[in-house]
Amino acid sequence: MFWLRVLAVAQLALLVKRHLSLLDPGERRRLARLVADSKGRPAKHLSGGDRDELLRLVGKLEPGTFGRSAIFTMRGRMRGKP
Repeated sequence: MFWLRVLAVAQLALLVKRHLSLLDPGERRRLARLVADSKGRPAKHLSGGDRDELLRLVGKLEPGTFGRSAIFTMRGRMRGKP
């Protein structure tokens, strides 16, 4: 079971990398800055323009595709499939 978890984490890390590569380096830096500045509460800590930019950048990451792929990866690992 330990190795299944290790492989699942590795696959998820590769999936995250694949989706982050959809942003150019400047966009990745800006996304990181917005997330840090939000302190977990974008409505309180970010301006309207910054919130719009955060949504735009997250949208470029293809969150639906990412979520479906992550669920598929985890389901396969939890069932013991390679």
